[in-house]
Amino acid sequence: MNSIAEKHSQLIKQKAKELGFLSCGMSKAEFLEDEAPRLEKWLQQNMHGEMKYMENHFDKRLDPTKLVEGSKSVVSLLYNYYPQKLQREDTYQISKYAYGRDYHFVIKDKLKDLMQFIQQEIGEVHGRAFVDSAPVLDKAWAKRSGLGWVGKHSNLLTKQVGSFYFIAELIIDLDLAYDTPVTDHCGSCTACIDACPTQAIVEPYVVDGSKCISYFTIELKDDLPSEMAGKFNDWAFGCDICQDVCPWNKFSKAHQEPLFNPDERLLNYSKKEWEEITKDVFQDIFRKSAVKRTKYEGFKRNIKFVSDE
Repeated sequence: MNSIAEKHSQLIKQKAKELGFLSCGMSKAEFLEDEAPRLEKWLQQNMHGEMKYMENHFDKRLDPTKLVEGSKSVVSLLYNYYPQKLQREDTYQISKYAYGRDYHFVIKDKLKDLMQFIQQEIGEVHGRAFVDSAPVLDKAWAKRSGLGWVGKHSNLLTKQVGSFYFIAELIIDLDLAYDTPVTDHCGSCTACIDACPTQAIVEPYVVDGSKCISYFTIELKDDLPSEMAGKFNDWAFGCDICQDVCPWNKFSKAHQEPLFNPDERLLNYSKKEWEEITKDVFQDIFRKSAVKRTKYEGFKRNIKFVSDE
């Protein structure tokens, strides 16, 4: 790879670090040949449940050059969200990624800063920033960029830090020095598969999204299925079980992002307090949080379902 591309890559990685990203890797923007049959099979087996948006933009999902015209590189970035303090244990659980301010906004701002820096330092570079909000296969790109391997629970894993981080991308029309994938370090471990109360990890590396507690508590708008009663283990929004039991997550370190710090009530509320939460208090605690995706009614539905267990 030529020295200019190398120099540009180093500049971007250095700036990403300054902006607080855990790590940054580059890969060539091209068709994801390995992912195509996998995604097709997953959709055919209806493992996306009611998430019909997963069926849209199949070509763009697999080929960033169709998503961002003229793109040459995918810059993948990781941003830590592991909290400094956890919720009390004897209460309804909220996924750690949703403790603080909605990550879409926090990370999008940082990506804008990074893009501006690239344009100032390197010149006329065009592209788009993505934070889990477009047809981009985040984990596949992060894996290609050497940021980690995809574990048996289908989350990206990194030796030094585990998996409690967000993945984001810049897809740009700039040639860079590309990183190489790392090897898989799950070995014979099946902790995540064994721990999942709804058996959503149907085989190593394959998650049936339509059986996942996160899917039920966030994506599913209808009534929760009665056959799942008693299987939610107190999770009211999302679920971290497969990550919590993963041995690699003993390396998780607390994030340094003040915007991800939660409202104290989120950490301290008892079951009774959650059960009696009013709409106003819900709006106040989760004012700028991803939990608002379920809306008050959805959150109450989840609490009621879990409290009946």
